[in-house]
Amino acid sequence: MLLEKGDVMLVVGLMSGTSADAIDAVLAEIDEMEGQIHVRQRAFVAEAWHADERALIFDLFEGRATVQTLCRANFVLGEGFARAALAVIATAGLSPADVGLIGSHGQTIWHDVDARGHVTSTLQIGEAAVIAERTGITTIADFRVADVAAGGQGAPLVPIFDWLLLRPPADAGGWRAVQNIGGIGNVTLLPPHGIDAQPLAFDTGPGNVLIDWAAHLVSGGQLRCDVDGQLAAAGRVASALLESWLDHPYFRQLPPKSTGRELFTRTLLEKWWAEARAHGCTDADFVATLTELTAASIADAYVRFAPGPVVETVVGGGGGRNPVLMVRLAAQLQAQMGQAVPVLRHADLPHLAIDDDAKEALAFGLMAWLTFHQRPSNVPACTGARGARVLGKVVRGSTGHSYSSELT
Repeated sequence: MLLEKGDVMLVVGLMSGTSADAIDAVLAEIDEMEGQIHVRQRAFVAEAWHADERALIFDLFEGRATVQTLCRANFVLGEGFARAALAVIATAGLSPADVGLIGSHGQTIWHDVDARGHVTSTLQIGEAAVIAERTGITTIADFRVADVAAGGQGAPLVPIFDWLLLRPPADAGGWRAVQNIGGIGNVTLLPPHGIDAQPLAFDTGPGNVLIDWAAHLVSGGQLRCDVDGQLAAAGRVASALLESWLDHPYFRQLPPKSTGRELFTRTLLEKWWAEARAHGCTDADFVATLTELTAASIADAYVRFAPGPVVETVVGGGGGRNPVLMVRLAAQLQAQMGQAVPVLRHADLPHLAIDDDAKEALAFGLMAWLTFHQRPSNVPACTGARGARVLGKVVRGSTGHSYSSELT
């Protein structure tokens, strides 16, 4: 089958985030009509990492692995991403031969930021050649490195999706904050249509990463996260500790900026846990205070850095499933911004019709589609790169579509 550039393309997007709990895999139809790109979700699955795979990822996160282990992990995780791609294709009732492209974010193992806040290197693994070989589908991966090579942060990359598909209408009355709360929180601040302004995007700080670690710590390893915010709901926020923790220099650092487990480490969490116990906090108080830290740091980021008035927040990622965090985010936005700011999910936007959990995977599917069309997918105003770049490395599939494009 010869696929022309103007045709509808079926694309799989793959994403595993900082929490490394599962691979989000989405199948989408992408096309362009009269200069407008359309993305329609067809199927979504969250393919859990096998226990040994997840343990391997955390060995790499925490520096317990050798170079040999890293090399092997690249292929092991590639098998996992391929498994997730095949699962979402089967969920849609299709075969790999029906699919044009796979866009894989991979698993971030290290994101190297120097003392000045400049990203010097970044590493995502999950070998694209393995994905292409197991599925037969042309795979585009390793998106972040081209932006870093061009002087950018390599993150966030999702703003291209937000810019093309989520700008608020001209009569919105202000800017829309599109806030992802994964392991790390990141925001895209979008001007309304008709406003001659660039978006701004950056990592706001910890999302779920410290909360997840704390839940695991205080439960003696029984919990991987604070399910439905139950621990936080049972605790009280230690205001003095919250104020101290919000003094972390990352929160004051000017965008463009990005962060990860390399800065908000388990060692930092254990230091704060010791402070909480010395302060007389219960385990639930500790989790409640970390939950408030995420909410407060997000609101603080809008107050400090938003180029215009934020009138709406759209939340995606696993943090959106934590009702306590969502309530605290709304409360912090009102307290810090002096007015109520609606907190929505992506599913609340009638023109979009996507699962909130699928959003980041969809973004990497869209980036693969843009690369196929030889179009840039970084947003220099958000990453700080010297210019727009076509992102990703291409591994041709052995079966499936043929292409009439620059990738042939």
